[in-house]
Amino acid sequence: MQLEQYISDLLYRYECVTVPNFGAFLSQRVSATVHESTNAFYPPKKSLTFNEQIQTNDGILVRYIADVEKIPFEAASNKIEKRVKSLKSNLTEGETLIFENIGELKLNNEHKIEFNPSYHLNYLTDAFGLAQFTSPAVSREVYKEEVEAIEKIVPIAVTPEKRNARPYLKYAAIALIALTIGGLGGSKYYLNDVEAHNQIAQEEANAQLDSKVQEATFIISNPLPAITLNVTKNTGNYHVVAGAFRVEENSDKKVEQLQAQGYKARKIGTNRFGLHQVAYDSYTNRSEALQALNTVRQNGNRDAWLLVKKLN
Repeated sequence: MQLEQYISDLLYRYECVTVPNFGAFLSQRVSATVHESTNAFYPPKKSLTFNEQIQTNDGILVRYIADVEKIPFEAASNKIEKRVKSLKSNLTEGETLIFENIGELKLNNEHKIEFNPSYHLNYLTDAFGLAQFTSPAVSREVYKEEVEAIEKIVPIAVTPEKRNARPYLKYAAIALIALTIGGLGGSKYYLNDVEAHNQIAQEEANAQLDSKVQEATFIISNPLPAITLNVTKNTGNYHVVAGAFRVEENSDKKVEQLQAQGYKARKIGTNRFGLHQVAYDSYTNRSEALQALNTVRQNGNRDAWLLVKKLN
């Protein structure tokens, strides 16, 4: 049985794939990155980790193997049990387990399983088709020599010889200064006049507004008592999804059904396939979300999964 192939298939969809009595492979979204020294651009991906403490059978792996191999659920469970015994025996003998496209597992000096993930496959479906690429560094050249050469041809400063040769430049500069001072004075007078006019108009508008407000003011002799409403808003980027529905009416019925059972259920929008998704609840903490997911699966909905997404 190609156990690693089944685990690899499930990592595209689930955040946690548990191998009963062995451990769980966890995935977490990582944003796109740029390597500063090599100028390499890496697309967003799912980073893989392994947790030896999570060994409870959530039924996902067993049910998937049973569906693929067309065998009963118990038969698939027995197959996994035999394979886990073999894996543990190999680890005890000092061997390194190689799971293709997932990573390597081995025992460290403390007899704990050490996981070294593989980077050959990106399990983030949103990044499908995106590949790593390298961009050449942007070089910024200094054109100091060219500027100096231009200055030699077109002198910027006016030397004494130039002033003697062109005496009209002095009078032109004086006229320019006079026009500038006059323009500044005129513009300042104009701005002051406009500001005074605007202030008068604003005062008149405020007076009219005050009179309208006074006309509309009235007194309630017997005011109603104040009511305080406590509204709880679902927040968090970790959502325990109950299902996705093609028809929106079915998703509304599912929300009503879950709310009747005591869940804070709600619709969390449509996915990229156009299906309306319904969540039991949303969490800000990943551990709490995984714990809630395991509780939901143990209570009957083994098809529930964890969606990590920031909602608008």
